[in-house]
Amino acid sequence: METFCLCCESTPWPQGTECVARYNFKGTSEQDLPFNKGDVLTIIVVTKDPNWYKAKNAAGREGTIPANYVQKREGVKSGGKLSLMPWFHGKITRDQAERLLYPPQTGEFLVRESTNFPGDYTLCVSCDGKVEHYRIIYHDGKLTIDDEEYFENLMQLVEHYTKDADGLCTRLIKPKLEEGTVAAQDEFSRSGWVINRKDLKLQQVIGKGEFGDVKVGDYRGTKVAVKCIKNDATAQAFIAEASVMTQLRHNNLVQLLGVIVEENGSLYIVTEYMAKVGLSLSDTVDVCEAMAYLEANNFVHRDLAARNVLVSDDNIAKVSDFGLTKEASSTQDTAKLPVKWTSPEALREKKFSTKSDVWSYGILLWEIYSFGRVPYPRIPLKDVVPRVESGYKMDCPDGCPEVVYNIMKQCWNLDPLKCIIMQLYLLAI
Repeated sequence: METFCLCCESTPWPQGTECVARYNFKGTSEQDLPFNKGDVLTIIVVTKDPNWYKAKNAAGREGTIPANYVQKREGVKSGGKLSLMPWFHGKITRDQAERLLYPPQTGEFLVRESTNFPGDYTLCVSCDGKVEHYRIIYHDGKLTIDDEEYFENLMQLVEHYTKDADGLCTRLIKPKLEEGTVAAQDEFSRSGWVINRKDLKLQQVIGKGEFGDVKVGDYRGTKVAVKCIKNDATAQAFIAEASVMTQLRHNNLVQLLGVIVEENGSLYIVTEYMAKVGLSLSDTVDVCEAMAYLEANNFVHRDLAARNVLVSDDNIAKVSDFGLTKEASSTQDTAKLPVKWTSPEALREKKFSTKSDVWSYGILLWEIYSFGRVPYPRIPLKDVVPRVESGYKMDCPDGCPEVVYNIMKQCWNLDPLKCIIMQLYLLAI
């Protein structure tokens, strides 16, 4: 088992660093802080002995902990593309697959799209000095190689044949990774974000979507929310959201607690549980704090709306749903964007910045003061952007103070350079 020792670090972990326990620690003195494998601890200070930290647990209890019993929790910032199926190479030919698997190593494999049978796949496996190609047939929503074993997705199929050759020339042993990809499970594990499935008890469903269910759960005695994604293609899209969440730590953002990536393709994203729905006027300041933090860390949310702001038991508003959140310099497929909440330049030119989030913040304000009405009422969706670009602004909601409506209109300035974000925060506060 891999251990992480302070003496091997180039610099000591700074105060406030989160770490996750890799082993149980009972402690040997009153000064020690006992913990169990999987507990998340926060470093308070480095002790005089470089092999020990002073830390606190989630309950606030403090004590010393051994450095080589814990792993530093880091943001997932892989240099490559995170993938649940790093062995999937998409549209490559038979010859290209054979070149990728050269020199042949028995058990090395990859999966590609079938060139002769569109919609099917091909499993390419090195065996005894040559490459065998097995057609994976897509039939009635399931996948099969031999018409005997059927699988829900490619990940289940690959998992099965890594355990048993079951008619193939060899058991699948070593995946040939697509160039530029990184195995998502390995990266989340390395960064300290993988949690044990046995520690999570799923309870009732509180939300449904195309991707799967959102359930209440119990994680080691703490009430949590869990996104349960079971389709491998859908799960792949949510890996990006989870990786963003590992990099964000703020009191006004919904916090990620960990992920579970199962070999059969199931993905669980475990976050803090937010008990309340519905926003109040005071919540707008919390949202500003969250967006200021994102700006400071060079992230743009891209999907800021009332539906994506939740409220905790202690009445703290927190921004959620980071599926479209990316670094400010990256582009975005505009087909996925919510038109009524997105700035015109973002939709037209795919240009995103904190200023485009400011536009969305103005829409969110309008939602709150209009008690949850859908923006641009009575205007067909296809007409929204042309109307806005011609200078149209929504009317002031009934009962909304003039000063707040002026903030909304400043957010909706067609010149993004005039949306000065720090002025917005000061005005909102």
